[in-house]
Amino acid sequence: MRTADITRNTNETRVRVSINLDGTGRQTINTGVPFLDHMLDQIARHGLIDLDIQCDGDTHIDDHHTVEDVGITLGQAFAAAVGDKAGLRRYGHSYVPLDEALSRVVIDFSGRPGLYYHIPFTRSHIGRFDVDLAREFFQGFVNHALVTMHIDNLRGENSHHQCETVFKAFGRALRMATELDPRNAGVVPSTKGVL
Repeated sequence: MRTADITRNTNETRVRVSINLDGTGRQTINTGVPFLDHMLDQIARHGLIDLDIQCDGDTHIDDHHTVEDVGITLGQAFAAAVGDKAGLRRYGHSYVPLDEALSRVVIDFSGRPGLYYHIPFTRSHIGRFDVDLAREFFQGFVNHALVTMHIDNLRGENSHHQCETVFKAFGRALRMATELDPRNAGVVPSTKGVL
């Protein structure tokens, strides 16, 4: 089973993430940030990854710590679940539209953290959600999953649509990258022999 259960406790947040990479998209999510919950649901449903994410954070101050720490803990869970990456496809990509919006996410389970992020949001907030926090989530994920990821919103006028296409594409790219390749069973997909 390619699963992980990670807990991260700080003075600002208490986060628990459980994942099953070979799931069916089942999810139980409660971060205290409703829009983040909606985006995490996209990852589970479109990535066919079972997710249980619970967070108790200092949202009375700001949503920043919760969003960032959920990204960090989710990244740690992915790093644990993929293990040595033997048999992994390694690369994943997806284009996802939603009405006028179109986004692309490309991911490499390279062992090297790198985020290349371009989302020209058309407004600063989606409801009460500060759109700057989307980058914080992905930076936390990338740093702790040890992946290289390119995120591009190619077009869009509605910030909700822009953000949602990114998270849907992220889920689908994760699904592709973490699938086991039967033609490469047991082999780490790198000329170095390790990732």
